Amino acid sequence: MLRGASAEAHAELASELEGSRDDAEKLGEELFGVAALLRGEPALRRIVTDASVEPEAKAALVGDVFGGALNDTTLKLVRSAVQRRWTASNDLADVIEELGVLAAVRSAGNDGNKISDELFEVRRVVDQTPGLRTALSDPSRSAEDKGGLLRSLFGAKLLPATMLLVEQAATGTHGAIDQALEDFQHSAVQAIGEKLATVHAAQELSDDARRRLAVALGAHYDTAIHLLVAVDPEIVGGVRVEIGDDVIDGTVASKLEDAQRRLAG
Repeated sequence: MLRGASAEAHAELASELEGSRDDAEKLGEELFGVAALLRGEPALRRIVTDASVEPEAKAALVGDVFGGALNDTTLKLVRSAVQRRWTASNDLADVIEELGVLAAVRSAGNDGNKISDELFEVRRVVDQTPGLRTALSDPSRSAEDKGGLLRSLFGAKLLPATMLLVEQAATGTHGAIDQALEDFQHSAVQAIGEKLATVHAAQELSDDARRRLAVALGAHYDTAIHLLVAVDPEIVGGVRVEIGDDVIDGTVASKLEDAQRRLAG
């Protein structure tokens, strides 16, 4: 969770990104590369987040380091980032990665609302395939190797923007890949102005049930809701909804447990 100066910097940089009209997919790729370098070079990261160093000097250093490796839009955004104040040194790389996620989602245009669903499906496959999960968590395999494995499995099935995020999730910067995919799901939904709600149900919901649930949740949280439905055969009936830190449990099992507690009391 970003705090103070870092939260303010994130909001302002996201606004700058929104005003960019260059190739969003390329921008996302380059921002991910910048975030990786900052994480891998602690000395550089400390200098460009040091409040005692003149902002212009930090911007000049970024130009020297990244120079011809970045297009003008990416370099301008990174220079703007290092001239801002940061609550913690690590926040800079995290925010630049987050900007990369936003750029990737924007590159999908009208298909941006499909990205979270596709990430959810990749996450489900990884969770249900022990061999794949082991390969992706193997520290001896490089990020490039893991990315190649993921492209061979999912490349023809996903939007290019989703594939870019899946490969980024395999770099290990968020720990396990399933955690990274979940984080990116939330970011992808936020990028289109919605809030993510994961619904656990015994069976798939009909289109009408999805619509009614999304409307009800939207009214409660005062925002548009993007539903992801996870079929869970252990649920006897009803649904359990996870939205942010909230859990709304309307399953039969939950109601029975509540009744048993009342009787025991």
